[in-house]
Amino acid sequence: MADGNLAQIQAFLALSEQVGTAGQPTAAQFKDIKAAGYQSIVNLALVNSTDAIPEEGEIVSQLGMEYVHIPVDWEVPTLDDLTHFFEVMDQRSHTQVFVHCAKNMRVSAFMYLYRVLRQQVPTEEAQQALLQIWQPIPHWQVFIDRAIAEVNPA
Repeated sequence: MADGNLAQIQAFLALSEQVGTAGQPTAAQFKDIKAAGYQSIVNLALVNSTDAIPEEGEIVSQLGMEYVHIPVDWEVPTLDDLTHFFEVMDQRSHTQVFVHCAKNMRVSAFMYLYRVLRQQVPTEEAQQALLQIWQPIPHWQVFIDRAIAEVNPA
């Protein structure tokens, strides 16, 4: 795997052999992601997020990877967004998926929830990865707590 190159991507964190997470890659870094074996890119950032690439879907597709965009509003993440994300991740559970947003904050929160609720990863283990990226600010912590309470695990 070309993990050395992936380490150059903002806030890159590999959660497993199959899932890598990061902030917004540059257009050129998508080639490194492809070279590392990832087959799908899931983008949780808005089209107007920091450093967003308007033609990202086209770049990813031209490299032969699948592109999925789930725009998650930083100020108002929703359980519908999370449910959609769970479905996307479940459908790709046997492939390598690279998940990003602007700074890996949305992604780290969504992946924390996915790992705890869907993959039954112990909370403490999943939280370590989350906290490597950031300490969720109040409205995100409320969202995380609500998801833990309300989202059906499987």
